Amino acid sequence: MRSPDIATTSVPHGGVRAPWVRRVCLLLLCAAYLQGGINKLTDFNAAIGEMQHFGLSPAAPLAALVIALELGASVAILTGFYRWLGAGFLGVFTLMATFVANRFWEMSGMERFMAANSFFEHLGLTGAFLLVAWLDMQKGGDGTR
Repeated sequence: MRSPDIATTSVPHGGVRAPWVRRVCLLLLCAAYLQGGINKLTDFNAAIGEMQHFGLSPAAPLAALVIALELGASVAILTGFYRWLGAGFLGVFTLMATFVANRFWEMSGMERFMAANSFFEHLGLTGAFLLVAWLDMQKGGDGTR
């Protein structure tokens, strides 16, 4: 009889536990927010320009808030420290940003097509973040993970 591999241990319901898979999945989920936060942080003028492009003001404080949210919530998700809170913040942020940036119902032609695709992709991201938050809260979500 073969002994179980360290990376795969049986879990209830016949599943396989591979902790690194969960970490990779969470990293992939946060990748755009890490990249966006770092880009905005390293080019703050462009971050301000993005806020102005979408008609948001005051642009500089909102850009700083978005940077802090994208990076801080991503770190919370990746470290497990109040993961539910970080995932909830990114879920709500993504939903709000989707309605600001992808108003496909106001567009036509190829622009409408592209914005509608992005809108529904971001709804999927919102669902993924809210699922992460919900699952973490089911485990207790006390911020100690």
